Amino acid sequence: MDLDWSFISSLDTIEVIGGKMKLVLAEPKYLKDSIAILSELVTDVNLLVDKDKIEMIAADPANVSMVIYKLLSSAFAEYDVDKETQIAVNLDSLKQVLRRVKPADIIEIDLDGESSKLRLTLKGDSTRVFNIALLNLEDQEQKIPKLNFPLTISTTSAYFDEAVEDAGIIGESVSLIADKKKFTISSEGTTSNARVDLPQDDKTKILINTENKIKSKYSIEYLKKMIKASKLAEEVTIQFAEDYPLKLDYLVKDKLSIQYILAPRVQND
Repeated sequence: MDLDWSFISSLDTIEVIGGKMKLVLAEPKYLKDSIAILSELVTDVNLLVDKDKIEMIAADPANVSMVIYKLLSSAFAEYDVDKETQIAVNLDSLKQVLRRVKPADIIEIDLDGESSKLRLTLKGDSTRVFNIALLNLEDQEQKIPKLNFPLTISTTSAYFDEAVEDAGIIGESVSLIADKKKFTISSEGTTSNARVDLPQDDKTKILINTENKIKSKYSIEYLKKMIKASKLAEEVTIQFAEDYPLKLDYLVKDKLSIQYILAPRVQND
C-alpha cells in the first residue's frame, strides 16, 4: 500500500545567492548520526533552513515511507541565518563527508553562493574543508499527511529496537498488536514464528493509551532502517491503527526530532 503524500508544486530551482548562513555545531553526532540514519531511506532531498531549524520532509523512492527531520537551532553553538533558504543535497555525499568527522571536531556549515555549494569545515587537530555541490530538484514539495490514531505507545527505544530485530529473524513483515495491558511484536515465516511481549510496567517503561485491541502489519525491511534512530533518542512514541500507517517519533529534547511514517502491509500484499 502506497501512502498519499498530497504532493504540491514547488520551485524548479534552488536560490541560495544572497542568503547568509553560518552554522557552528560543537556536538557533531547530532548531524553525523542523523544523516547516516536518514540516508538509509532517502537520498536526494530538500533542506529548509530558517531561523529556528534545519528541516527535511522526504518520501522514499518507493513512496512507502516518509521521514520528517528537524535539527533545532538550539543544538548549535552558533546559528546565523538571515533568511529562509532552501537547498537540495545528496545525502550520500553529505554522509561521506560527515564520516570524516572526529568526536572532538567542530563543524562549520555555510553557503558559497557564487559556486552554489554547501561548505563544511571540520576543525580539530587540523582544518579540513569540503564543498558539496547543490542540486536543482524538480520533485514536488511534500506535505505531511494528516493522520488520526486511536493508539499511542511510549517506550524506551532500546526495547522496541530489540523486539523488531527479534521478529525480523523470522519473517518479512511484523505485526504490531496492542491492548490496555500489553504491546506485542510478532512475525510469521513459512514454518516458524516469533513473538515478543512487552507488558505495561515500570521495567519496560511502556505507557499504552488505547481502549481497544489494535493490530496492524508493516514491512520489517523499513522498520529495521527506522529503528536506527534509537542511536540518538532514548525513547520512542509509536502510533498505529488497523491497516493504517505507522508513525514513530524519536526526540532529543532541544536538539532534534526524527519522525517516520510507514504504510501498512495489507493482507492482499
